[in-house]
Amino acid sequence: MSAPSHTSGRFLLGLAIPFAVLWLALAFHPNDRHDWLLENALTLLGIVLLAATWRVFPLRRLSYVLITIFLALHTIGAHYTYAEVPYDDWMRDAFGTSLNELLGWQRNNFDRVVHFSYGLLLAVPVREVFVRIAKVGGFWSYFLPLDLTMSTSMLYELIEWGAAVYFGGDLGMAYLGTQGDVWDAHKDMALASLGALISMTITALINRQMQRDFAREWADSISVKRRKPLGEEAIVKSI
Repeated sequence: MSAPSHTSGRFLLGLAIPFAVLWLALAFHPNDRHDWLLENALTLLGIVLLAATWRVFPLRRLSYVLITIFLALHTIGAHYTYAEVPYDDWMRDAFGTSLNELLGWQRNNFDRVVHFSYGLLLAVPVREVFVRIAKVGGFWSYFLPLDLTMSTSMLYELIEWGAAVYFGGDLGMAYLGTQGDVWDAHKDMALASLGALISMTITALINRQMQRDFAREWADSISVKRRKPLGEEAIVKSI
């Protein structure tokens, strides 16, 4: 995290070039150009944010790798529309078998995989931000990334709903991608939460082995720091 900026820049370039090649290749002839534009709005915002902050607040290499993998998965989904990513055809061509049949899936589940990956891959970078900016530790350094994953997953489902209502028609349905499942939003949020829970559990187990003061920090993080109710004395005095 404290490496010279040119080292970070070189490493980021090694991630950015393959991603840019993938993004440009999939920018041509997407299944639905309007849906592709909608899907890439948040991608563009995320890339701009990362580019604007890497000098003043560079993340560790693992965080950048995980973010890039997630953006690559999202880029594939945006090209085909999530409900039509032909992963099963790829599986048949490569191994001669159907992934859906192996796992008992009745629908195209690429969107579910990406929602799960949202929690699994991005909880680690989010935890790094919480630790380095908010200085959280112990229990809260694992719970808050999970909590943020759950809340942003809910927010994204609301954005999807709003976009589907606003645009309507085939574009709205393509962006929503429910594939006829009335519980689609609930399952997407649950999978993102599960991914973050797994990610934070693994992170906690690794830190437990490597961090000597892990137990003390955990206990201190959930101990009471102030026994009096916050601000009530001042409120009473002002009445």
